[in-house]
Amino acid sequence: MIIYSIRRLLLLLVTLFFLSLVSFSLSYYTPNAPLSGASLTDAYFFYAHNMIHFDFGISSINGEPIKSQLVEALPATMELCTLAFLFALIVGIPAGIIAGVWRNKSADIIISNFALLGFSVPVFGLALLLTLFFSLKLGWLPVSGRIDLLYNLQPITGIALVDAWLSDSPYRQQMIINVLQHLILPIITLAIAPTTEVIRLMRNSTEEIMSENYVKAAATRGLSRFTIIRRHILHNALPPIIPKLGLQFSTMLTLTMVTEIVFNWPGLGRWLVTAIRQQDYSAISAGVMLVGSMVIIVNVLSDIVGAMSNPMKHKVGYAFR
Repeated sequence: MIIYSIRRLLLLLVTLFFLSLVSFSLSYYTPNAPLSGASLTDAYFFYAHNMIHFDFGISSINGEPIKSQLVEALPATMELCTLAFLFALIVGIPAGIIAGVWRNKSADIIISNFALLGFSVPVFGLALLLTLFFSLKLGWLPVSGRIDLLYNLQPITGIALVDAWLSDSPYRQQMIINVLQHLILPIITLAIAPTTEVIRLMRNSTEEIMSENYVKAAATRGLSRFTIIRRHILHNALPPIIPKLGLQFSTMLTLTMVTEIVFNWPGLGRWLVTAIRQQDYSAISAGVMLVGSMVIIVNVLSDIVGAMSNPMKHKVGYAFR
C-alpha cells in the first residue's frame, strides 16, 4: 500500500511537470507572448518560479492580475462541482444498488433506461430545456447568475451559499433561499451525466457482489434484502468504484464550462472561455495549468483512497510481479 501510494505520487509529479510544459508553451510560443524575449531555459525557470508562488502574471485584456481573477472564479466553480458531485453520489449509489440487486426486474429496467437517456442528452441541450421549462414557462427558478442583484451579498469565502449563511444581513434567510434557487438548475444539469455513470458502475459492482457465495449464504439464512444490502453489498461494492469516481469529478470540471456559459455562472469555466475568445494567452496558460492540476490531483487521490479501502487487491498484484 505504501509503495503504491508513493508510485502514484511520483506519477503525479511527473504528470504535473509535463502539464507545466504545455502551459508554458502558451506563454512562450504564442503571439505577443510575455516570455518570448528570453531564452527557453531562463523563460521556463522564470515561469516555474512564478507558478510555485501562484503568480500567473497580468491579463493582457484588462490589465488585472490573473491571480485575483482566479480567486473570484474558482470558488464559484468548486461550489457548483462539489454540490453536483454530491448529488450524483446521493442519487447514483442507491439507484445503482437497486438496479443491481433487482437486476432484469422492472426497477432495473426503469433505472437503466433513465441512465441511458441521461447519458445521451447533451449538456447544453439539457441546460436549455430546463431553463425553458422551469424558468421561462413556469417561472419557478431564476434563469442565470448566483443571486439576485437586490441582495448585497458580501464575499467572504467566495462560495455563495456559505457567504449567505455567514452574512449578518437582516435578509439572511431570503439570501440563502435565493442562492439555493439559483443553484438548482446548474447542479441538475451538471450532475446528470455523472449520475448515470455512477449508476452504471454501482450496478455492475453490485451485480458482481450478488454472485458471491457469502451473499447467497446470507440469503439462505433468511436475511432480508435490506439487511444483505447493509451488511454485505454496500461496503463490498463501493470500494472498487472509488478510483472511477475521481474520473467523474474530472468530467464535471470540463462539463462546467458549458454549464457556466448557459447559466451565466461567474466561474472558472466561463472565465476561461472568455479568455480563449479574447486570445488572452496568459490567462489561458494559467487556466490550463489550474484545471489540469485539479484533474490530475483528484484522480491520483481517488486512486489512493480506493487502494486504502481495498488494500488486498494491490497486495495480490505486487505478489505476482
